[in-house]
Amino acid sequence: MPHRSATCSGRVAWRSSRPRDCSDRSRCQAIVERGLLRLGRAGSPRSKLANTASLAGGVDRASPSPARNATMGENADLQRLPGQHPMNANTDSMISRLMIEGDQLAQRGQAVSAAVCWQKVLEIEADFPPALNNLAMQAMHRGDLSMARDLLQRAVRAAPDYTMAHANLSRVHSELGDPESALLAIDSAIKADPVAWGPHIEKARLLEAKHQHRAAAASYGRALAYMPEAVQQAPEMKQLVDHARSVQVQNQSELRQFLLGRIGGLMRTGTPRQLERFEHSLDVLTGRRDMALSKPQTLPFARLPSIPIFHREDFEWAPAVEAAFPAMLQELQSLLEEQAEFVPYVQMPDDEPKGPFEPLNNNADWGAYYFWDSGKLIEEHAARCPRTVAALVENAPMCMVPGRAPVTFFSALKPGTHIGAHNGATNSRLTVHMPLIIPPDCALRVGGETHVWKPGELVLFDDTILHEAWNYSDRLRVVLIFDVWHPMLTLLERELVCETIQGILDYNGSSDASGEL
Repeated sequence: MPHRSATCSGRVAWRSSRPRDCSDRSRCQAIVERGLLRLGRAGSPRSKLANTASLAGGVDRASPSPARNATMGENADLQRLPGQHPMNANTDSMISRLMIEGDQLAQRGQAVSAAVCWQKVLEIEADFPPALNNLAMQAMHRGDLSMARDLLQRAVRAAPDYTMAHANLSRVHSELGDPESALLAIDSAIKADPVAWGPHIEKARLLEAKHQHRAAAASYGRALAYMPEAVQQAPEMKQLVDHARSVQVQNQSELRQFLLGRIGGLMRTGTPRQLERFEHSLDVLTGRRDMALSKPQTLPFARLPSIPIFHREDFEWAPAVEAAFPAMLQELQSLLEEQAEFVPYVQMPDDEPKGPFEPLNNNADWGAYYFWDSGKLIEEHAARCPRTVAALVENAPMCMVPGRAPVTFFSALKPGTHIGAHNGATNSRLTVHMPLIIPPDCALRVGGETHVWKPGELVLFDDTILHEAWNYSDRLRVVLIFDVWHPMLTLLERELVCETIQGILDYNGSSDASGEL
């Protein structure tokens, strides 16, 4: 038997009475209004039930109505609002039937008949909040703002946690030219449901009208944080979302200038290296970059810092490897002149999702000439480039894991090739590039930091932080790639990582699909 529905905080399932308005404004507004409810929360269990368009009374016919929910058996448990006294099952059933009938009539544009149903509800229970809310929206639509205010005030007195009624009351106060009362009402809506994004949008608009731009930026920020990605991407929402973001960006820029005015003198006492971490933190705080986070895909090693690009000067073995740059370049050029075969670096099983590697799978646009592959030395290739191999063997602390590492190769990107953003397997190692042939318009980006390779200067980075690379020139780009142990790992930890990787392989046997480690 269907009965009335609201969560414990007063979010209800009935729509208001105004027929659907198909104007551009209303399509956007209807989405905003549904953000008042748990529909504004990604993954909410009540999202199918709480499709009530509230602030301007819009109805979304694409959403399942309470009647359809009852028919389908979906979320049809219409509960009593907080503060209401229990009635017998027959009374509950009668009110539920009248509310659903009024909803159906409203969706068909029969506003007067819908109002009759909701008035009958009030004859049974004088302060039933959803009926008061729907009648208030009818009054607002026909311009009777005083009646709408009175009805909504009755609704929030009966159910103080009824989010939608508070939000609708805010809109009525605003229309009546009472912005202070509008703010108080929207604050009550937010208190009733803090993570519904619609009230935060409305509060931001009210604050903007009062020229309180910093507070408005904070409200827009909360709205975007709670707004599901699908809603943000809706074409009808583009103008609103773009505006919210522009207000945030402007506020963050002003905050940055304010802070620099305060700390600029202190910052001038430090060297670029001393200030690097703080400047990155300031960039994150003021929206110039995201926080770079390590996300190992296979083997995470805990309590290591997420550092996108390391300083080559901090590695005592680096100068010896860099000293071999002329020899490496000469050996590479010999291979290219001999047209040695570079195989596609990306070669994924047919049944594995390709993700960002889809364009490069089995594609020699990203080619590899291996010296070690899965821990095995390629004798023929090593013989053709002996000084390259010797420089690594004699100097670099490469990861050595039987059957898995090292993986070392000349990496060639053909003109116009882009390696999409991705995360690597384990943060127990660093990826190292020795730039050899570097035309213009080539770069590496790691965690928001863009690095332009310089021939002969090593680049060391944590490849478990989101990274990408590109060659937009009309010439070939080639770097030597190898892995070294993360400098913070002790000798014992290195041994434990080796044994763990081999243990994973032994455990999974031939079915192992852990990819590169």
